[in-house]
Order: sequence, then C-alpha cells, then structure tokens
Amino acid sequence: MSGARGSAAAARNGPVAAQSARGKRNGLAARATFVSANLFTAPAELVAEVAPLDRVLIDPPREGAIGLVKALPHRDAERPLKRIVYVSCTPATLARDAAVLVHEPGSRLAAAGGVKLFPPTAPVESLASFSPACRPTKGAVRPPPAIPP
Repeated sequence: MSGARGSAAAARNGPVAAQSARGKRNGLAARATFVSANLFTAPAELVAEVAPLDRVLIDPPREGAIGLVKALPHRDAERPLKRIVYVSCTPATLARDAAVLVHEPGSRLAAAGGVKLFPPTAPVESLASFSPACRPTKGAVRPPPAIPP
C-alpha cells in the first residue's frame, strides 16, 4: 500500500456500535464510516452515503446482498470499481448476486474459490473476486471481452 491512506465503510444488518468502537480504538475514526443497513434490500442511498468507493468487500448474512450489489457503482464508466470481493457462507446467494455483477456491463469474475474454515463441519466459505470488465484507454470505448463458446 506504500503509505497511501484511504477510507473505509462498513455496513451491517445489526447495530454498528461495536464496529464503530473497534474502529475508533484502532485509529480509524477519521477514515471509517459505519452504517446499519439490510444488505438484501440496500437502496442506492446507502451506497451514496458511503461513496465514493473504489474497492468493496462484501460479507453478507446467508440471505446475500442482492440490494447492495444492484446499488453498487460497478457500471459507472467515470469511476469504475477497481475490485469487488464477495465472501459468502451460502454459495447459492453468491451465485445469484454474482450474476448481477457479470451479466450487466461493468464487472468480470477474476477469481473464485472455497475455504473450509471448520474441517469437521459441512459449511464452506465461498469467495469471488470481480474486476472491471475492461480497462479502456483514455478516450477510447471498448466492448467487454468475448466469452469463448
């Protein structure tokens, strides 16, 4: 990161007091925003409240974050998101939310995988990383890359 300082935003379904206190304790009070929101139905106003964004980490509850995903500015040609990382304990909701990101212009799936955090149990954490579909040169407009048959 070479000394660069950015800002962070965190949205949770429940109370954000603990996150906010932890952020203050870790010296992030001036650079972090903590908000309470339902990520399944998150409106565009939530994203506007914490904007501007250049990277997003999504770790929603089992229901997923379809509202937040639809509200993200991943289609914004002026300021596209550099990276979206989605962590999910429910692969089906990750697949549903990922479909929004990759089937609408703006993002492509860069990597995906799974992590078994607790070996004697069945659950698996699924991870997916998305990057801009294409990086046009200044002033040029290029279509997203074609998917081979």
